[in-house]
Amino acid sequence: GGTEIGGGYISATVVQPNYAGMFTTSTVGLDFVILDEEAKPANVGELFIVPPSIGLSTRLLNRDHHETYYADVPKSLEAPLLRRHGDHFRRLPGNLYVAGGRVDDTMNLGGIKVSSAELERVMNEVGGVRETAAIALASQGGPEELFVFAVCSSPQNPEALLKELNHRLRTELNPLFKVKEVRIVDSLPRTASNKVMRRKLRDQLVGNN
Repeated sequence: GGTEIGGGYISATVVQPNYAGMFTTSTVGLDFVILDEEAKPANVGELFIVPPSIGLSTRLLNRDHHETYYADVPKSLEAPLLRRHGDHFRRLPGNLYVAGGRVDDTMNLGGIKVSSAELERVMNEVGGVRETAAIALASQGGPEELFVFAVCSSPQNPEALLKELNHRLRTELNPLFKVKEVRIVDSLPRTASNKVMRRKLRDQLVGNN
């Protein structure tokens, strides 16, 4: 992780025990903290970089740098300023770290952890659908529900599309997965590197609920 850092912010060394798929330390000149949903230090949660550090960008082309990395970042007693990087991590005994993918890309549907990429792979196979973005949203402390933004290659009826998406998810992934609402859009918001900005899509849902 950390393209603009010049390689990564977490690594392993030859002087520590190594295990497949795990990291052991932050890279030289970098530090980070893992915070839970209440912005408290935890063994499982979102990883934030502690600036300053060599290699951190100070501006972006065609994008607001502060909005991308610092806006709405939680405050922590661990550091006065934190930088968002969007990765989910788990710290195991022995100070071993396991990457869990992007924070925006994982959700809990019916007690089952699933990535948005897995859901989208199935939904993108529906006829007339060009691409989808799966977003999980919990309302009033309840369980997470699945919302889908769909870009279509031909006109679609939202109700019929919702029915077909749910059928595909039930038969190809899990019968507990259910799309609550599908929104047909002209395009999906993307970063300068062409990644879907799920945080913006989630903000749209929150603003309309």
